[in-house]
Amino acid sequence: MDAAEERRLLVQGDGDHEPLLLPSQDASVYTGDGSVDIKGRPATRRATGNWRACFFILDSYWGKYWTIAVFSSIYFIGLAGLTISASFPALQPPSCLGSVCPEPSLLQNGTFFLGLYMIALGTGGIKPCVSSFGADQFDDSDPTERVKQGSFFNWFYFCINVGALLSGTVIVWIQDNSGWGIGFAIPTVFMALAIASFFSASNMYRFQKPGGSPITRVCQVVVAAFRKWHIELPLDASLLYEVDSQNSAIEGSRKLEHTSELEFLDKAAIISSTDAKSDFSANPWRLCTVTQVEELKILVRMFPVWATTIIFSAVFAQSSVFVEQGMVLDKRVGSFDIPPASLFTFNGISVMIWIAIYDRVLIPIARKFTGREKGFSELQRMGIGLALSIATMVSAALVELKRLEIARTEGLIHENVAVPMSILWQIPQYCFAGAAEVFTAIGQVEFFYSQAPDAMRSLCAALALVTVTVGSYLSSIILTLVSYLTTQGGDAGWIPDNLNEGHLDRFFWLMAGISFVNLLVYIGCAMRYKYKNS
Repeated sequence: MDAAEERRLLVQGDGDHEPLLLPSQDASVYTGDGSVDIKGRPATRRATGNWRACFFILDSYWGKYWTIAVFSSIYFIGLAGLTISASFPALQPPSCLGSVCPEPSLLQNGTFFLGLYMIALGTGGIKPCVSSFGADQFDDSDPTERVKQGSFFNWFYFCINVGALLSGTVIVWIQDNSGWGIGFAIPTVFMALAIASFFSASNMYRFQKPGGSPITRVCQVVVAAFRKWHIELPLDASLLYEVDSQNSAIEGSRKLEHTSELEFLDKAAIISSTDAKSDFSANPWRLCTVTQVEELKILVRMFPVWATTIIFSAVFAQSSVFVEQGMVLDKRVGSFDIPPASLFTFNGISVMIWIAIYDRVLIPIARKFTGREKGFSELQRMGIGLALSIATMVSAALVELKRLEIARTEGLIHENVAVPMSILWQIPQYCFAGAAEVFTAIGQVEFFYSQAPDAMRSLCAALALVTVTVGSYLSSIILTLVSYLTTQGGDAGWIPDNLNEGHLDRFFWLMAGISFVNLLVYIGCAMRYKYKNS
């Protein structure tokens, strides 16, 4: 059966609408990924999705449609709370009298922290869905839109960095020079405009129907497989349970082909004699479809790749160490003093430049050699980024070696002062970090979206974000261990208060070594990874 015939037989429907049979003469008009418009009708290629829908998503920066309705409002209220807290004197804590600072009142504390917690809640609720909903606007069953979808991830990340750059420069300058009230009021106003912009384009969006709790489906497969641990698997995989319809039993999800890996999980889809006597779909805790089993297999196959990106996140968590290094470099550039933390702007600028180069230059060149629509596979792209993260640590180590050499030459080893070496020498390590981010961070988001089962894309996006958290904790553990082990016997250690007495370069070399080993492990995992078949 060809693609046109499959589209002709595609049935779309939900509890509020009768199923719709797509007419064969209009098959090419509709998307092939099962997406619908806001009214539950099959989404058309011409009137929905694509870049014009993403324009509103990028402006609003929020996730799945109904999640936006709740969590963007929560976020807005949180911003408004901070604005009010910073604008009204009655809600601000009393000024300090010398070294004595009066305690803020319960109302002042409550207003401020309520705003912060609402922002945190709003961010946590929508962030895992942001890129997924944007990518849903492109039909991955259509070659042309599939290429646009890959480009979307690049420019989506570009817009994030534009926002981060503006907030870290323009907004900070306004807060310092015009007050915190105005500094908070500006993003509050833009958030309100973003929400209005998002909802104004509702008729343009394509929606994937929610498939229920992915955690529940995973647990059902595990329980059903253990219940049938003693039953032999049939030699013919076609005897495993799967629904006969064109779509899977999971709402909003296409069927997945059976794979021979992790065969124990296939036991969850064995039709036992008890199952044959009852309604097959009556108890998913006893019998699961092949697609549901394959969902769990995909998660298991993705886990090693996910784990290797934790080290990458740990490398990026060294930003505070970069700042410490910058504190003991010469911060004067002409008549200006450069704050060490401000060099992070070079990271954002590097990200934006590399995104443009990657999307407009590298992909067309790579496409000619690899024959791939996107130039590089997601795993190849992530591997390049991991290699660049090693270059980030090597660059930082070389700068530190030179700085310590100058400190010894100038007799500043026991002086906790900056050495006569320009802070601008740190720019390469920030640029390497930005390039690595373009390859690995964006590649990771695209990988988890494209390889995730249709009804698990938000979950997998959340797992990608978890690597940032785990990497930060891992970075803290490494720093703590290094500080403890290198200060034994009364030594100053690698990272003392006076970095001129330490060996921060050794810490950077250590991180480069860990990253290199991690890259080797990643290459092994990537070579063994099998892409999903739907």
